[in-house]
Parts: sequence; C-alpha cells; structure tokens
Amino acid sequence: MGGLTGVAERLRKVDLESGVEIGFNIADLTTYRVGGPAALFVRPTNGTELLGVAEALLDSEIPVLIVGRGSNMLIADAGFEGLAIQLGSGFEEIRCVGTRLTVGGAASLPVMARHSVAEGLTGLEWAVGVPGSLGGAVRMNAGGHGSEMAEVLVDVTILDLTSAKMSVIEASELNLGYRRSAVTSRQVVVSATLDLAKGDRESGAALLTEIVRWRRENQPGGQNSGSVFTNPPGDSAGRLIELAGGKGLRIGSACVSKRHANFIQADQDGSADDVFDLMGEIRELVMAAHGIDLVAETVLVGFGDTT
Repeated sequence: MGGLTGVAERLRKVDLESGVEIGFNIADLTTYRVGGPAALFVRPTNGTELLGVAEALLDSEIPVLIVGRGSNMLIADAGFEGLAIQLGSGFEEIRCVGTRLTVGGAASLPVMARHSVAEGLTGLEWAVGVPGSLGGAVRMNAGGHGSEMAEVLVDVTILDLTSAKMSVIEASELNLGYRRSAVTSRQVVVSATLDLAKGDRESGAALLTEIVRWRRENQPGGQNSGSVFTNPPGDSAGRLIELAGGKGLRIGSACVSKRHANFIQADQDGSADDVFDLMGEIRELVMAAHGIDLVAETVLVGFGDTT
C-alpha cells in the first residue's frame, strides 16, 4: 500500500473537497506553463484535509512535490511520477496584529506586500514584485531589492509529511541563507509569522509603484520563472551570462531573454526539456568563459538526478 496505487486509495478515503486527480497537468500551475503531468494531485483546502493527506502518505516513499504558485519551478516533459500537493484557498489568509502578520502558506507575496502597506507597515514592499507564495518564499528565503524573508520572518508552522506532525519552528532554526533554508521537500509551510515595522502608507504605496515599474522595465514578461541561476558571491549571473555570449541564445522552443540574460523564456506550447537543455548550455558557456559553475535557482522536477 506504499506505492502510487496504495496512496491513491488512501487519499480517496480522505474527505477532500476537490478529490484526487490522476495525471493532472501541474505544468499549468507554473509560470513557464510547459512540461508534463503529475501522477497524482490534491489541493487540500484546510488543515483537516492537509492532515488527512499527510496520514495517507505515512509509510510511503513515493515522491512528493509541494507546488506553490509555480513561479520558480520547471516540470520535465515526462512529468512527475509522484504526488503533487498545492494548498487551497483556505491557506491564503492574512491577519495583522500590531506590526505582526500571520500569513497562510498559499498567500500571494504581492498581496502580502500590498496588505502590509495598507496596514501602515513597512519591510515587505519588495515582495510586490515576486509572483510566489509565502510557503515557497520561506523555503527559498526569497528576496529582492536588498531584502529577503529572513529579515522579517519570526517563525513558521510546518506539517511534516513523513510523520504527519505539525510543529512551530523559530526562524533562527531554519538555517536561512541566500535562496535556501532547512525546510525539506516533504515539509509543508502551513503558515508563518512576520514582524514588520511601522511605516507610512503614502510612502509605502509609492515604493510599491516604483518596484513594479522597475520590474516591468528591467525584466521580461511572457513564460518564464524569474531568475534561472543564483548570483555567485560578489557577482551577477545575468552579467556573466551576457559576457559569455549567452544573451538571445536559443534551443528549440526556449530562448535566453534579450532583456535580462538570467531569464529564459519558453514559447507557447513549448518544451520544458528545451529549457533544461538551454540551462545546461548556459552553464557550459559561463564555465568556459569565467570558470564559474552556475547553480540553478529554478526548482527542477522530473529531470532525474537533478531534482
């Protein structure tokens, strides 16, 4: 009962509002919008459903993928041979008490940023330009415009899918660093507490506008997942790629953006494997030109040993 079939049977016994999907096209949940399906997919809408999913996974070793808003993820064309989980609308709540926000794991970062400014708080404005969820932002220690989650995070409530146990973990215990944390692939960020500072609504709104303007002027639109590679210490991945001649490089349906070399854009109805191959080509170019091995920031799913 530990394989896909057994887990599917267990999940069907959980009172899931949206049921259990077989062969669900999770690529549509990503901003790349290319790639294949997940063998199983569920979208728990509340804590009871989520706990039921965790209990259904006990004693199972099938792969599990937590999907937020898919803004930093590439699904292989072959898909994902496991269970994909996306938190439903019941995990999008944002509550403010004083300078603290309690935020659900599925809450949108831009919504969080605007909510905080409306509450007269400052410290989260940078998140208006990051199209991800709170859960993904905690796991990746997301950031931008000189700030990051580590600067405002107090604690997180996590459900461990291995034990089906919930716990509150202090931010100091998460080993937060540049685009990393101690949160594992089998841990779900249910909610988090953020501590902000008192600010001015008018200046906060102006900063939101400025960040959105800067993003639109300096970063490409279309089907992409934001920055493809992390920045090496003291340098910029985009600069290194451009100097190595990678800007505008194309493989099949994937192309390095001509606006920002650390972005890859996928054609409509394109191939995730083309994006993956282009990432490999870029790494080789930068290694040959600069002796630096770029590290993927994009989460790669279904590409064998790379995941």
